[in-house]
Amino acid sequence: MQDLAQAVYLTLAIAVVGGYLLGSIPFGLIATRLGGAGDIRQIGSGNIGATNVLRSGRKDLAAITLLGDAGKGVLAVLLARWLTNDSAAIVALAGGAAFLGHLFPVWLKFKGGKGVATFYGVLLAACWPVGVLAAVTWLAMAALFRISSLAALTAAALAAPFALATDQPYAMLVLALFMAVLIFVRHRENIARLLKGEEPKIGKKKTAETPPPAA
Repeated sequence: MQDLAQAVYLTLAIAVVGGYLLGSIPFGLIATRLGGAGDIRQIGSGNIGATNVLRSGRKDLAAITLLGDAGKGVLAVLLARWLTNDSAAIVALAGGAAFLGHLFPVWLKFKGGKGVATFYGVLLAACWPVGVLAAVTWLAMAALFRISSLAALTAAALAAPFALATDQPYAMLVLALFMAVLIFVRHRENIARLLKGEEPKIGKKKTAETPPPAA
């Protein structure tokens, strides 16, 4: 019995720690530096995500960042599925850990992105109906309003209702709520600009914001 408990704890630790470390990989920073665009933290909002990478004028690097940030969420979930034979609770913990890793990456002194791409990657791998519905919501809102943050906030707010509507396990509902709350917290400045009607549209540079100094 003790050996079984130790095996369970070890599996949980690998899934969660592995998920966090995967989530901590700063694809936006890596892509812009290797691609010759400089330090993304000195561009636009200073965020390491795909939306800010797009403000560098490099659509290719933004696409790489988007795929990398979503992919690390997918990989963290798939690793947990493989380790646990698809335990919903541990899959949710690993996905949540990857999401936290993106927001608070150990490699960047815990100063990360806003988590939107990783949010979609985690959901698509952990509970694909919710991920698909959230992605469709983002696309619809982005097409209507051309504001990335508004699209992301709407999709995040609807993730938990989507989980309920598609009869997902309780762990997935908690995961969707957890990530949605953190997305709203990380987007508090965007929310303030949205309320003032000052949030920039997709593809436009932020001219009024001074980026933070490089770490």
